[in-house]
Amino acid sequence: MKRGFPPSFYNPITFSGVALASLSFLLILFMILIEMTSGYSKPYVGIIAFIILPTFLIIGLALVFLGALWQRRRIRRGIEEAYSLPVIDLNDPRYRRTTAYVVFGSVIFLMFSAFGSFKAFEYTESNQFCGEMCHEVMSPEYTAYKNSPHARVACVDCHIGPGTDWFVRSKLSGAYQVYATMFNLYPRPIPTPVENLRPAKGTCEQCHWPEHFFNEKRHSKTYFLQDEQNTQFNLDFLVKIGGGTEEGGASSGIHYHMNIARSVEYIPSDASRQTIPWMKVTMKDGSVSIFQDVNNPLTDEEVATMKRRQMDCVDCHNRPSHIYNPPTRSVNHVMALGWIDPSLPNIKMKSLELLEGDYTTHDGAEATIRIQLAEYYQSTFPDLYEKKKAMVDRAADALVKIYRNNYFPVMKVSWKRFPENIGHMFAPGCFRCHDGQHANEEGKIITKDCNSCHTLIAQKKGDEKMEFSLDGLEYRHPEDIGDAWKDTNCSDCHGAN
Repeated sequence: MKRGFPPSFYNPITFSGVALASLSFLLILFMILIEMTSGYSKPYVGIIAFIILPTFLIIGLALVFLGALWQRRRIRRGIEEAYSLPVIDLNDPRYRRTTAYVVFGSVIFLMFSAFGSFKAFEYTESNQFCGEMCHEVMSPEYTAYKNSPHARVACVDCHIGPGTDWFVRSKLSGAYQVYATMFNLYPRPIPTPVENLRPAKGTCEQCHWPEHFFNEKRHSKTYFLQDEQNTQFNLDFLVKIGGGTEEGGASSGIHYHMNIARSVEYIPSDASRQTIPWMKVTMKDGSVSIFQDVNNPLTDEEVATMKRRQMDCVDCHNRPSHIYNPPTRSVNHVMALGWIDPSLPNIKMKSLELLEGDYTTHDGAEATIRIQLAEYYQSTFPDLYEKKKAMVDRAADALVKIYRNNYFPVMKVSWKRFPENIGHMFAPGCFRCHDGQHANEEGKIITKDCNSCHTLIAQKKGDEKMEFSLDGLEYRHPEDIGDAWKDTNCSDCHGAN
């Protein structure tokens, strides 16, 4: 029988390699066809077509040539056609055809390898790859991201940003993350904050321009108390954003901390950066002030050896895209929207109780929330339940949605594990430094005065008359706790602990 290739190519290993490479190539073409003709992109199509299958294609081609070398060695040990080195005689039609096949195949292979490599790179930069490739691991972060203000900002824009340096770092870090995921070595939950995150100047400030923050921003908040009537409590206040340039106004207010007119450094004593005993403020003229927690100052040796960090955006905006909302905030929001009817007695209290239940899965939580909410109103307010069953069911729908977006029992993720540093209601936040306990050597104390960051202009509880003043009001706590709110941090009562 006439053979079209040299004898060394006729062996089981080479045949296996040809079969594997051919099958992989055909599957790649099939996957590309699926991606081109489908109405939307699926993450597994990309990972299979541009990462997994090309790996098998390369293995198959390697087997082709390894089999040929193995067969050639057998020929050299005594089979008739033996050559010390491969000889390519283009005058021989067999070699001429083989050479043409190899050259043509190599060109095609290189073209597809280049295309596949680009697609693999492109895919690993996509939000789908970051969020959906490892369902269990990244489900909390990806779900929160899709509901965040940055849902249209690509993951890589914040986690990597432009430039080769941080791209290489991210890929090296990502290689270990893939390894940890494959062998189930990742922690639950994923620890925060992210170590060695790129400074905000290379990410956040590509869109946000601190020098142009100025004046105040009005915030209107609607709260509901945990009493039978779900008494409504409203606050309106002006948040003092602060300016960043002489033209925009004095660099004061909340963005006093930005690295514009001064530089702020600090030393945290815990991994989550919630306890800050030491900070250093350097002004443009070179003057320096060092503030220490008067109740727990650091020694000179500790200051010299502990890790120091320059403050930037993410020290306050630490959950810009991955926010796990506390149940009180979420329930207040949907009650203000009318998704949960405030006329249902004790609905605020019962909602918080159900959301904070001990569940092991989303499906288990959904079933329990629906059953227990219905049973509560059937047994406690049977006449009302008959009239407002649809409202109770709608409230259950809203609670299930809140739970699925903010609680992830498999990964042990909830708002309790991921404090948000904006504000001071549910975590120390601002009060990490603005607690009235940090002073410098001259005795200057970092203020705890509420009016340094915002001015309360209106407040109203239930049917009471609204208080209003552009000059500012003194805050009245909706519960009768006297002046305790002045000396106690909000998070001591409303926080995770």
